[in-house]
Amino acid sequence: MKYYIGFDIGGTKCAVSLAEKNGGSIKDKIRFETRVERGWREIVDELISSARTLIERNEISFDDILSCGVSCGGPLDPEKGIIMRPPNLPDWDNVPLADIVKDELGIPCKVRNDADACALAEWRFGAGRGTKNMIFLTFGTGMGAGLILDGKLYSGTSGTAGEVGHIRLDSDGPVAYGKAGSFEGFCSGAGIAAMGKKMLAIYNGSTSIPYDNVTAKTIAEAAINGDRLAGAIYRRCGEKLGYALSILIDILNPERIVIGSIFQRSGHLLVDSMNEVIKREALEISARCCKIVPAMLGDDIGDYAAIGVAMEVSK
Repeated sequence: MKYYIGFDIGGTKCAVSLAEKNGGSIKDKIRFETRVERGWREIVDELISSARTLIERNEISFDDILSCGVSCGGPLDPEKGIIMRPPNLPDWDNVPLADIVKDELGIPCKVRNDADACALAEWRFGAGRGTKNMIFLTFGTGMGAGLILDGKLYSGTSGTAGEVGHIRLDSDGPVAYGKAGSFEGFCSGAGIAAMGKKMLAIYNGSTSIPYDNVTAKTIAEAAINGDRLAGAIYRRCGEKLGYALSILIDILNPERIVIGSIFQRSGHLLVDSMNEVIKREALEISARCCKIVPAMLGDDIGDYAAIGVAMEVSK
């Protein structure tokens, strides 16, 4: 039996996974708090030691490990395997992680940004299985995309393809990704909260949204319980999602769009207004062949994302 190692690196926690080659199922994993104040070297050392622990306790040899995959927030250089100071990892300034893994563990390593890695995960193991052209949208803290085109991950000339959150959908609106009215501004956890605060400030009716805790989650909870203002906030978010999806459908003609995080949890608050806009804005022939579905892998997506990257590597 052959195996893959995966590193899922985040600002809050990291996970190291061991997966079987046949089917990619997770056999074992170790998670630990990132604690960025420790510095990148100490965190990388723990990733390496955790990989060694997994190999030892599963009684396999390093010769049985085909490769290592890394899922991490960008910016990064996927060709050179260098992590280039992500916002949530402040001292990771040009860390050559792929080379370090190869030197320490003796296995080839590939690094991908988390949106691309999650796209690979949902395509290989989740809601995108069996597709040739698929888009994965993060829709969590931010809004990013991973693109599977003609059966391959598409990264672009400089490795920055899929930065859909930067698309401006309106001349005004919540600010995210450096732009007012951007896709990420309207369709992200922070964006929904920003819309909520703005609409709450001018709303004269009664609402169950807590004034001292306006978040995407508390607004969703209020909307589920029939709160009119909360429902209107999510309808507006759904409209903007529909506009952005229409652009992607027209340009890329995907057969499936898989959306994670907030859409997984609260998609029922978004789909009606989203579909109304898509019906009006997108090319009918392209929209007809495109299914929009929630991501399937849930809390395990980071583990499968890193394994999906490892599967790209040939030893």
